[in-house]
Amino acid sequence: MEPKQTQIKKLVLTALFVAIATYGGSLFSFPIGIAKCAPVQSLVNVLSGIILGPWWALGQALTTSILRNLLGTGTVFAFPGSMIGAFLAGWLYQKFKKPVLAVLGEVVGTGLVGAIVAVPLAMLLFGKGGLMLFIPSFSASAVVGAALAYVLVRALWPVISREIERG
Repeated sequence: MEPKQTQIKKLVLTALFVAIATYGGSLFSFPIGIAKCAPVQSLVNVLSGIILGPWWALGQALTTSILRNLLGTGTVFAFPGSMIGAFLAGWLYQKFKKPVLAVLGEVVGTGLVGAIVAVPLAMLLFGKGGLMLFIPSFSASAVVGAALAYVLVRALWPVISREIERG
């Protein structure tokens, strides 16, 4: 188990990421079909996956999805896409220590796996759904946000890697 100080630091960083994703999702989102694209969520998923790890990233995505839905700035489809993408980004980074794999995890987790998981949810809620409703919007959001995250991570890598080493 992590030391208490490390857990508190991760909790604070998670809260900061939730705030950024919640507010950023309100400022920078656009509809594609029945889903809403929020590239800031994908950006934050990659950052939290790399810096905090898969479980904290998953918690960040869940909390952000809940807040965005409560505030009316997100849809129920934020849950499968963001949570799977965040977890996969963190898991791939944790396993291979390569930021580009965290980016790939976000794109595949949100853009493909999240889209597949959203189909039965859409069928249940709206009586319609299909991969072509979700793959374009989820993928567009994930690619834009993950690419921005990669640029940011590359620019700030000395600081980020030092923080990761400290725990």
